[in-house]
Amino acid sequence: MAELLDTISYPEDLRGLDAARLPDLAEELRGYLLESLSETGGHLGANLGTVELTLALHYTFQTPHDRLVWDVGHQAYVHKLLTGRRESFGTIRQAGGLSGFPKRAESPYDTFGVGHASTSISAALGMAQASAAQGEERAVAAIIGDGAMTAGMAFEALNHAGDLNANLLVILNDNEMSISPNVGALSQRFSRLIAGRWYNRMRDNADRALSRIPGARDIARRAEEHFKGLITPGTLFEELGFNYVGPVDGHNLDELLPILGNLRGMEGPRLLHVVTRKGKGFEPAENEPTKYHGVTPFDPATGAPRKSGGGAPAYTKVFGDALIETAAADERVTGITPAMREGSGLVEFEQRFPERFFDVGIAEQHALTFAAGQACEGLRPVVAIYSTFLQRAYDQLIHDIAIQNLPVVFAIDRAGIVGPDGPTHGGNFDLSFLRPVPNLTLMTPANEVDLRNMLATGLALEGPSALRYPKDKAVGLATSGPPSPLEVGRAEVVREGSGGQALLVFGPFIGPALEAAEERDATVVNMRFVKPLDTALLTELAATHRHLVTVEENTLAGGAGEAVRAFLASLDPEVRVTCLGLPDAFIPQGERTALLGDYGLDAAGMTAALRAHTAPRPVARECPQK
Repeated sequence: MAELLDTISYPEDLRGLDAARLPDLAEELRGYLLESLSETGGHLGANLGTVELTLALHYTFQTPHDRLVWDVGHQAYVHKLLTGRRESFGTIRQAGGLSGFPKRAESPYDTFGVGHASTSISAALGMAQASAAQGEERAVAAIIGDGAMTAGMAFEALNHAGDLNANLLVILNDNEMSISPNVGALSQRFSRLIAGRWYNRMRDNADRALSRIPGARDIARRAEEHFKGLITPGTLFEELGFNYVGPVDGHNLDELLPILGNLRGMEGPRLLHVVTRKGKGFEPAENEPTKYHGVTPFDPATGAPRKSGGGAPAYTKVFGDALIETAAADERVTGITPAMREGSGLVEFEQRFPERFFDVGIAEQHALTFAAGQACEGLRPVVAIYSTFLQRAYDQLIHDIAIQNLPVVFAIDRAGIVGPDGPTHGGNFDLSFLRPVPNLTLMTPANEVDLRNMLATGLALEGPSALRYPKDKAVGLATSGPPSPLEVGRAEVVREGSGGQALLVFGPFIGPALEAAEERDATVVNMRFVKPLDTALLTELAATHRHLVTVEENTLAGGAGEAVRAFLASLDPEVRVTCLGLPDAFIPQGERTALLGDYGLDAAGMTAALRAHTAPRPVARECPQK
């Protein structure tokens, strides 16, 4: 029974509730999350851990006039439930449904659209400055996790906020206890004291009095910071200009409510350090927080997934196994990831080669330059990174790796359509932003055999390389023997047709391409390399085919199809080229297979593209010359 939750539609309803009832509401919310997400899947552990914190924030702050900015946003499900979206919560992360992240177009309570980490402090600082400039009296709070706080961008924003002396509250949600001691009675008591009005009034009065004595204010400030540093871990934040409060128990509403109330009324930059437990209230998630970070539908009684795995392994698993094989044969190989050990398939690699595994935290820029440094000293680093996160380190890719032609391999996971995570995590741009980079070899495996061999290819090169693969299961081909390098720039003709048409496939679409090719007796080519293209084969195809269809899971603007079209236009303007790929738009959330069909990247879409251009059987002729 959700007796209290049924009475809460918006934060105004919540603020009308007696504070003594909030712990009961927290339990109802946890039960609702478990029941709902066990059916739909989604981000479970982080949301179970922020129930009390979210309640306390909306109870204390006058949202949406006051601004709450959530970092990443996968911990904002309770926020959605309290801001008018409970009736549609069952659609979360589904086509046409609620986003799994805060989204400005979805609600006025979602003050900033997110999905990537470490943006909240910068955005909140901008809002605070803009409000002050326009004479608006409002509180602004950024809620950021201890993992996201590892990124340089977060510290850039902290540094700027301290310099501006901005009216900003940063809430550090420490759910791994990675930068704090256990919360105890002394630290809780001290936190309530230094957040209190009496303490801060005395602090301000003393500051004004001491300002008349040369050097006295600096001495007093250092003494205060050193005293606080004895029992709190906030010295770093104090040095950046923040008034640090904490750590406090993020599940204790008796602690949270008065501290947040005091902090809301304070001015200047301040930071509240809250300690929470990821997966709180659900034993399987508390015991294995990483496993239950993001879940598919599961049994709420046991935590077991409703569907078993089975079938072909995921491309992520294929990559992880291949990296282990290559590392076993070459002690120079290292694995680097920016906080995506599990997501990038490196768990077993770390267990096998702990001294050669490096999780650098949410620090993509550092990950690439760190890899560049390793490559300078003769190692063969492999950076396992999601396509959407590689975007954050583009300068390092060009400046630190490509210009120096260093042998760094990029294993780009989640390339193309990502499904339920939606546009913030879409990997539909990497071919376009990688293709213009000099010295870079760019590969698109069609199956698990290709992926393994392309990893070996990249490791054998003396310059940078990248291979990209989707969030999907592999084809199911048997793999035997160690991976072996491919001839760079050489495509593979999978089916030779005589119908005057050809499907040029970049990526894992050979199966549907072969199905589409039957009707038109079309040729099917596994292109394998986006850069360099197999120009010799393209020249041959131009002489024997009058219509070529390129297929890629990337935006068409700047993609592989454009590269093919540009080459053929310079070769023979009469050759017709149709490009299938993703449009000039952000791809919405939804089920991956359905989205591929929507954009013509299935057998039906390829068949339609072939039918649209009736191509007579060509007369044999000599290959045109450039």
